[in-house]
Amino acid sequence: MHSSAELLIGLGVLLALLAVLGAVARLLSLSPVPLYLLAGLAVGEGGLLAVPTSEFIQTGAQIGLVLLLLTLGLDFDGDEFADSLKRHVPSALVDLVLNAAPGLVAGLLLGLSPVGVLALAATTWVSSSGIVARLLRDLGRLRNRETPSVLAVLVLEDFAMAIYLPVLAVVAAGGTWWQAALGVLGALGALLLAFFASRRWGQTIGRVLSHSESEQILLRVLGATLLVAGLAELIDISAAVGAFLVGLSLSGEIADRAREVLSPLRDLFAAAFFLAIGLSIDPTDIVPLLPAALVLAIATSVTKILTGFYAASRDGVDRLGQLRAGAALIARGEFSIVIVGLVGASVDPRFGALVAAYVLLLATVGPIIARLVPDPVERAAGQVDEQREGGRRFS
Repeated sequence: MHSSAELLIGLGVLLALLAVLGAVARLLSLSPVPLYLLAGLAVGEGGLLAVPTSEFIQTGAQIGLVLLLLTLGLDFDGDEFADSLKRHVPSALVDLVLNAAPGLVAGLLLGLSPVGVLALAATTWVSSSGIVARLLRDLGRLRNRETPSVLAVLVLEDFAMAIYLPVLAVVAAGGTWWQAALGVLGALGALLLAFFASRRWGQTIGRVLSHSESEQILLRVLGATLLVAGLAELIDISAAVGAFLVGLSLSGEIADRAREVLSPLRDLFAAAFFLAIGLSIDPTDIVPLLPAALVLAIATSVTKILTGFYAASRDGVDRLGQLRAGAALIARGEFSIVIVGLVGASVDPRFGALVAAYVLLLATVGPIIARLVPDPVERAAGQVDEQREGGRRFS
């Protein structure tokens, strides 16, 4: 009974803290993501106040990532997005070369083992789907011309991770090359099957999940998404990819209603996701490695911006839009933490702390940089709101 009371009190304190931070972020016209991350750092292990909620937060974080990618998929037409993916395969290759190289070089300079070098290269390569998804929504940029380019890069990275993570797990465990090859073939087959199913039977899925009552929409769509995400995890595919494909398969009225009923739930669990990244980092571990992490963060911020320039240019976006695309891709997060969990401290005691410091820097600074890049669409919307407010004053 005592432990139950402590858990409820701890959760209440955390939710109240997140509410205050969200209000402060909105007052400053910023994304709340950096504040959520810093809050996790403050109340996690080694922080100012240890709150006994880690199991709940970790479960909520997984659901938050799934909901972020589900609602992101709901905003896009499947056929248009498939064309975008085909067009952006070169963007994915540029992304890989530019952003894996700094991690590769840093791993070699730090004297990490081959597995450590491979893991660090992936850490610097892949952006955070969860953070970027929330950022695009917070900034009102889901309909911007550069956004399909950003999403294409993110999804292709997630597809690549579905192949990479099984290989890394086998290599880290000392497995053979043929075991790694089997993991790659299995992951590729599962991805292609999932994508084909979402395109081929999307309308049928929409009819099955549709209902006149909002409660039924919520239960059916959320249940189906969690089921697909869980099955994806079982076969070593990112749950985020599975959730995104479910969202992409729904269109029309069912997609609109699903967005409406899922929005409050998504916001709650998305906060848990960003909080969990902060909770996973012990401040005492990252201090000695901050200089190395800072150099790596600066280098890969530049390479991600270049990636965004290239990807958005393929869609005919102007220079400012290309800059917005690159800035949106800067943040790193969930995959980097997953990689640390796969290889552990066995590759090098410094590896986990370095990645933690790196993720904290870019997950905090990335959304701020993205917010600072001007957006004419956002500014025009603000001017319309001001005109309406002025009209109300003089009416």
